[in-house]
Amino acid sequence: MNKGLSTQAAEAAVRHARFGKLPERIRFDDMTEAVEAAPAGGANGSYDPEGSWKFYSCLALDLGL
Repeated sequence: MNKGLSTQAAEAAVRHARFGKLPERIRFDDMTEAVEAAPAGGANGSYDPEGSWKFYSCLALDLGL
């Protein structure tokens, strides 16, 4: 009976060694990044009619109907 208790204590010690400590907190400032956006009228914002099919989604076209 005493042997079973020591096995449980050993398993508890292993669990505590692995999961006993919470990770360190990460500050909100470290999780965010400020990036300056490109102006809307630039080269990236221009309309390209030949490339617009890449962003068009239609279930009937996807199924070939």
